[in-house]
Amino acid sequence: MSWKDSLPASAKAYIGERQLDEVECIISDFPGVARGKAVPASKFAKQKHFYLPNSIFLQTLTGEWAEAAGEEGWVEPDMTLLPDLDTATAAPWATDATLQVIHDAYDRDGAPIPTAPRNVLKRVVQLFRDKGLEPVVAPEMEFFLVARNTDPAQPIVPMMGRSGRPAAAHQAYSLSAVDEYGPVIDDIYDFAEAQGFEIDGITQEGGAGQVEINLRHGDPVKLADEVFFFKRLIREAALKHDCFATFMAKPIADEPGSAMHIHHSFLDADGDNIFVGPQGGETDAFYHMIAGLQNHLPSVIALLAPYVNSYRRYVKDHAAPINLEWARDNRTTGIRIPLSSPKSRRIENRLAGMDCNPYLGIAASLACCYLGLEDQERPDKQYRGDAYDSEEAIPYDLFTAMDIFDEAKRLHEVLDPEFARVYSIVKRTEYSEFLQVISTWEREHLLLNV
Repeated sequence: MSWKDSLPASAKAYIGERQLDEVECIISDFPGVARGKAVPASKFAKQKHFYLPNSIFLQTLTGEWAEAAGEEGWVEPDMTLLPDLDTATAAPWATDATLQVIHDAYDRDGAPIPTAPRNVLKRVVQLFRDKGLEPVVAPEMEFFLVARNTDPAQPIVPMMGRSGRPAAAHQAYSLSAVDEYGPVIDDIYDFAEAQGFEIDGITQEGGAGQVEINLRHGDPVKLADEVFFFKRLIREAALKHDCFATFMAKPIADEPGSAMHIHHSFLDADGDNIFVGPQGGETDAFYHMIAGLQNHLPSVIALLAPYVNSYRRYVKDHAAPINLEWARDNRTTGIRIPLSSPKSRRIENRLAGMDCNPYLGIAASLACCYLGLEDQERPDKQYRGDAYDSEEAIPYDLFTAMDIFDEAKRLHEVLDPEFARVYSIVKRTEYSEFLQVISTWEREHLLLNV
């Protein structure tokens, strides 16, 4: 049997009668960038695996190296990368027929590489499966379509719409606002269809050129794969129309930031939602999970908000939560219970930024739920009213968030201690690099005034 016979239906349909030209063998690094190799399809058909150095997980976003190699020193051993053919999907923007295939990383003994983000998420999902539970998530992706920005010294501005005017702000849910960049949206739909992804909806958000895409709920690893793929898909669709798509948490001053809200539910062995009691009421497990998020989210903010820019999103009254309150149908709380039937009852984590790695963001959120379930914790009382008036309860800079993360040893055990060690060193190195850059604000206000 040919390896092509194992491909998902969407990949087979994309190839059709054409000659497959190339296969991109990819894996996510910490920032969520696709790393790997592009090989001729004929070579991919013959290889069972390929190698990459484990140092791809020791790089900062700027390409510098963190001193996190471990006891054996900086020897850059190879990882064995094995393809997951269930992830094979089109690269519909490519000139020739090209597939993308996500790979999993193992060491020379066949053990999963603990620093690989997809392995981190798999580890957390398995902890729930060991309890007879199946996690279900649904991510929401927010991003901005902006004008090309080739000079980092210049501010980011909204893209030009079809009317000849820049995309307008404060037009949430406006269909005419979405129509302003309709050609980009059309290509996003076309690329998603070619890749076999189902979009649950596209809406205009509150920012200028800000769009939200909702995905259908499902398996956490599968959904993280889709977000990983979607970021590349959306960028390619934007470039085709002479604009940029950005997933920065806060790309434009005085505009809302971009979140990746994560909806959670959990199924038992019979496929029933464990948040629903015999009469449709809310179960103890429902409250344990809320409490887990309340008690442990501060420890994983460094994963949900992984860059210095991430903390610009957490601004009072700017559509981003700054608290750990929970409530039903209240978007000012960090933890929201959406309106739904009992069967669809779920918990929404509104703290994650769209700049987080989807594997690590979802893993972190699930890890908080897991500890809540383990400890059978109880949440605070449901918040009533505008939660922006409540106590601010999350760190406001990456350095503080990393200190809290480093102290959370129980969460390290859930995510993997080696991952936590390396992640901390990489992020602290990245923060040190940031401190070497002098900002426009500093030059404007400090140069002649202090």
